[in-house]
Amino acid sequence: IFNTSLFEPPPRGYENVTDILPPYNAFSAQGEPEADLVYVNYGRTEDFFKLEHEMGINCTGKIVIARYGKIFRGNKVKNAILAGAQGIILYSDPADYCAPGVDAYPDGWNLPGGGAQRGNVLNLNGAGDPLTPGYPAKEYAFRYKVNEGVGIPKIPVHPIGYHDAEVLLHAMGGPAAPDSSWKGSLNVPYNIGPGFAVNSSTRKVRMHVHTSNKITRIYNIIGILRGAVEPGEQYVILGGRRDSWVFGGIDPTTGAAVLQEVVRSFGKMKMEGWRPKRTIIFASWDAEEFGLLGSTEWAEENARVLQERAVAYINTDSSIEGNYTLRVDCTPLLYKLVYNLTKEILSPDEGYENKSLYDSWLEKDPSTDNDSYPRINKLGSGSDFEAYFQRLGIASGRVRYTKNRKADKFSNYPVYHTVYETFELVEKFYDPTFKKQLTIAQLRGKLVYELADSQVIPFDCRDYGEALKGYSNRIYKLAKKHEEQLKTYKVSFGDPVAVRIMNDQLMFIERAFIDPLGLPGRKFYRHVIFAPSSHNKYAGESFPGIYDAMFDIESQADQRGAWEEVKRQISVAAFTVQAAAETLEEVA
Repeated sequence: IFNTSLFEPPPRGYENVTDILPPYNAFSAQGEPEADLVYVNYGRTEDFFKLEHEMGINCTGKIVIARYGKIFRGNKVKNAILAGAQGIILYSDPADYCAPGVDAYPDGWNLPGGGAQRGNVLNLNGAGDPLTPGYPAKEYAFRYKVNEGVGIPKIPVHPIGYHDAEVLLHAMGGPAAPDSSWKGSLNVPYNIGPGFAVNSSTRKVRMHVHTSNKITRIYNIIGILRGAVEPGEQYVILGGRRDSWVFGGIDPTTGAAVLQEVVRSFGKMKMEGWRPKRTIIFASWDAEEFGLLGSTEWAEENARVLQERAVAYINTDSSIEGNYTLRVDCTPLLYKLVYNLTKEILSPDEGYENKSLYDSWLEKDPSTDNDSYPRINKLGSGSDFEAYFQRLGIASGRVRYTKNRKADKFSNYPVYHTVYETFELVEKFYDPTFKKQLTIAQLRGKLVYELADSQVIPFDCRDYGEALKGYSNRIYKLAKKHEEQLKTYKVSFGDPVAVRIMNDQLMFIERAFIDPLGLPGRKFYRHVIFAPSSHNKYAGESFPGIYDAMFDIESQADQRGAWEEVKRQISVAAFTVQAAAETLEEVA
């Protein structure tokens, strides 16, 4: 009998630390399923499709094993449930969590074989507390029963290290991996199963998961710096979380430290007699790792006021996830401000002495749409801006240092959410001089300062107009792949969307893209232009209603109904963009 490890081997210097949280996936169901094992690659929608429709492998009643990476772990669990699996095991393959030529921690920054990634496996779709979806989890709130909560999986889920995964995968029988994209870097054939090879064909896998979910109190910390001109009328929010799975050397401490330093700096300015024109709210969120709970519940509790008064939300999660270049994810309203501010900050990168952050960012990561500007990403989910941007329509952004996305193919940073994510990891490998974190503190602080103290809110609607044209062109090209169906079902996209530009009523332009009815099947995601992908919560999708309606549309049984939904989503998008344009017209 082979048993996987219950604990990670502690890193050097931490051998005597007690109460280290063992690897687990929060909100997993309890259970002891026993079944044949099936390898499902990354557990994506397309992976399960290939297994079932191209290889004839049925996952019903099986336990599946998937490697971390590519998509949010909760989406993997959801896909396993839809495929009929009894349980799912998650592991980090060296192909996705080890950089070539780098030693494992503590001698390098790669993931050791005993490291297992923790993380929640909820599918909340923006609901907040699973027991009070859409409403703040106050003492007086109605709550669903714990086993009835929104997005809580009904099957056991458990993470293991790649040394343990190698033992399981080495014995797998069944057909070979369909192609190289299904193979990682372990010394195993990556056979699919179900079950083990001939000499072990009678052996099964049994999971023992006995985690318990219970209600507990969480604490947000809120600080307010009143504005001098509009103290109760307009708010700028700087928010980040402070909870971690273990030591949290990168996630969240590099963000929490930046938040503290920005607050200290603004406090010093206040002591010297300065006040911003608009009120600044500083927030330290609790329970982010358990589904963005602290930030979402506060947004729900204060939704009415925030929709009326919030100008922008700047996220201050981890300030580094790599050390190569700047990464920015934000609404198009903030593009121009980010570009201008990065030109005022010196780059911390080697070889760019006396050059601006903008210069190094542009050279290392130019936009794929226009290489005369640096790349800016769409906001997806996975951090505390979600409720403010996706549900309330508050202009939002996040900035941090990241890896080289062209050369570094590993997912995230290798020791993410493991016991090996220590202060020493940051000090020795990621940011020895702490200049990268200082740079992010300067940029986040400048964003808040400009948003709170500029006479006119520094949004540029022209960038939104250009972005909308690009997004609508992409949707149009996607639709053109179905030329015959477009004619049959009378689906018309018309010309690419355009937005009229005026520089007033800026605060409400983002709000105008909010559909109070929400996206189909995801009522708490209400932004018509941006939403997390239905198939990967971490990734942002543009015109998500149209995109989701067209996803895998050729396999839908009711083709007429499917194309009617596409038409409906086009109508919603057209109306919303027109309504946004009208918010910029002069009030009669």
